Amino acid sequence: MTYMDPITRTVACNLCTGCGACAAAFPAAIQMVDDPVNGRRPVVAASPDGRAAAAQAVALCAGTGADFAGFAGDDGFGPVLAAWEGYAADPDIRHRGSSGGAVTALALFALQSGVVGGVAHIAARNDDPRLNQSVISHDRAGLLRGAGSRYAQASPAEALGPIAAGDIPVAFIGKPCDVASVAKAKALDAGLAAKLPLTIAIFCAGAPNLVATDRLLDRLGVPKDATLTDLRYRGNGWPGLMQARFRGADGVEQTSTGIPYGQGWGQILQAERRWRCRICTDHTGAFADVSVGDPWHNPPAGNVDAGRSLIIARSPAGLALIEAALAAGVLIATPQPRDVIATAQPNLVAAQGAVWGRRLAMRAFGLAVPRDAGLPLFAAWRGLPLRAKLSSVAGTARRILRLRLWQRVIIKGVRP
Repeated sequence: MTYMDPITRTVACNLCTGCGACAAAFPAAIQMVDDPVNGRRPVVAASPDGRAAAAQAVALCAGTGADFAGFAGDDGFGPVLAAWEGYAADPDIRHRGSSGGAVTALALFALQSGVVGGVAHIAARNDDPRLNQSVISHDRAGLLRGAGSRYAQASPAEALGPIAAGDIPVAFIGKPCDVASVAKAKALDAGLAAKLPLTIAIFCAGAPNLVATDRLLDRLGVPKDATLTDLRYRGNGWPGLMQARFRGADGVEQTSTGIPYGQGWGQILQAERRWRCRICTDHTGAFADVSVGDPWHNPPAGNVDAGRSLIIARSPAGLALIEAALAAGVLIATPQPRDVIATAQPNLVAAQGAVWGRRLAMRAFGLAVPRDAGLPLFAAWRGLPLRAKLSSVAGTARRILRLRLWQRVIIKGVRP
């Protein structure tokens, strides 16, 4: 039997989230690769050093599971010390953000108040705006470059390497799964933890692949032979239009047609979310100090309204930052009840409830599932309507058969 290291096995079994923490810890042995179908995934060097690195790196992997015990909360959405609905006082930040610009406003406030000296986040790659890269910004301009959601594969935890090697405290912004891996890394390395005083998670319903992005570009009318210069999935109003800029064969830069966020997400992107996203137990950033999402219970009237954010304090450090930002006038917000997540994001409530049934079907087919502890998954599933319960199991069984999920995921022909 061919040996498969634990990182390659995680990828092969559809459990990898693509966060990049493993590659950050062992850059000489593990490299992140953009696979158009399977997403951004790690490839381990086929050598003794690669196998040794993977054996250590798997301890950082939240894709294989996370321990929510002690702070999961009765509703399964993690700790909520306080909640607000609000927006960035800076009108430019508010306009560019996916909702109210709260993530960028808080990150900039953390920089300017000296809480951190840098902010790790993702931004579109200059050479190919379809793809993302991990960056560390030190000023407003850098943060604004990353403002707005990026509905594409990203590995923000690759920044853990430069953060560990640096000598300044850094705030980390990522999806809930990225923050969960960062939390594991901090728990294992006190020195790294000291350099990461703040984590901010963005609510997430799943990350589509590059195939989905290319389909979006087709829908936007971007010619195949054009040079893409910018791609916005959201922002410039709430929730904003999906729109691209490109240079045609004549060298003239043009703006594509724009389509509403709901249309782009609902009809194009969400169908290509990776399987790991469909069995995720944390869409709202339980491990973060602060998490931010859309207050869909008070939806915008149009596609480019002035935005608002749902802002959740998860830890004392997060609470202190938000309260200081409010006092400084950086954020304008009103308090919300502590159970506001379920009210604002009913789709995530349904997704959380379906996870137990989906994983039950996976186990019945002998597939590996994440080892998440401390979450009331069965209780959430039991609370679903009967039809939804049956669908979570039977629908997953059909997907397993249709997608042949028992087959190993191998990235770009790399042999495990």
